Amino acid sequence: MRTNQCRIAVFYDGTYLAKVRTYYLMQHARRAHLSIKGLHQFIEAEAARHEKMDADHCRIVDAAHFRGRLSAQQAMEQDRLFAERVFDDVLMRAGVVQHHQHLATRQDGSFEEKRVDVWLALEAYEYATLKKPDVIVLVTGDADFVPLVQKLNTLGVRVMVLGWEFTYEHEGLTKSSRISYDLVEHANYPILMHQEIDARSNDPLVDGMFIPRQEPRENRVAQQDKPRRTGKNWCTGTIVNLRTQRDYGFIKPDDADEDGNDGNVFFHHSHLKGLDRDDLEVGLHVRYELRATDREPAAFEVQKLD
Repeated sequence: MRTNQCRIAVFYDGTYLAKVRTYYLMQHARRAHLSIKGLHQFIEAEAARHEKMDADHCRIVDAAHFRGRLSAQQAMEQDRLFAERVFDDVLMRAGVVQHHQHLATRQDGSFEEKRVDVWLALEAYEYATLKKPDVIVLVTGDADFVPLVQKLNTLGVRVMVLGWEFTYEHEGLTKSSRISYDLVEHANYPILMHQEIDARSNDPLVDGMFIPRQEPRENRVAQQDKPRRTGKNWCTGTIVNLRTQRDYGFIKPDDADEDGNDGNVFFHHSHLKGLDRDDLEVGLHVRYELRATDREPAAFEVQKLD
């Protein structure tokens, strides 16, 4: 058995990761938040298995996250600034260095991501050249990264690819994530994560990648007062941030972990039920329905919890 250390560097395609996070929170049977720290533990264990080393000798020494981002003003206008900062905190606590580039604005006013994949590839190649890690992990499914994998192999760096495939219907639209099988073929250690997660449901390493949404005690006590709504994801939390002039705020879920991995949930005043804007205050305990939206999951039917 080899006894030298295996040094691992992880590079996240942020847009791809966002799809995966939303899928497991809103669509998959787990209905749970993806834990970056738990994912890193899984990666270290998988690297040890593939490298035939003791797990204690395999460590992630660097991790980087790449994603296009709205400007501060645009994020305020889109009601996304606070949510982005919350996820920034999650990445920082997990030791992930963030790389952001402004999204380009199309003529119709929509946004598109440009050159971020190129930036990720250049940084990964430069990192491999200068720091010479043993394994580089790419969290992506994009075939555009095949040349990067080939170049990394010429440097003697093994490449692990974590990719997901899933398809689901939401509000009449089909949403999906794919992994290029050309990328799978070229990777040294390809891992089809959707298969691994479903097949290893009782594996502590897999379970550790998720932060389960547990029903708070207040929900159980007041179960008889709840409306019987099949298929809805009811949660409780506390209002922690209000923007009364802009008619929105954020709720901290009762089951948020101490590391903040759950993040806070956005709501708009039009999502209130049995409450007026004048009734809102920081510290108010509420019940709400968590729904997927085109941007991030949001709270709807927000009502006071006695």
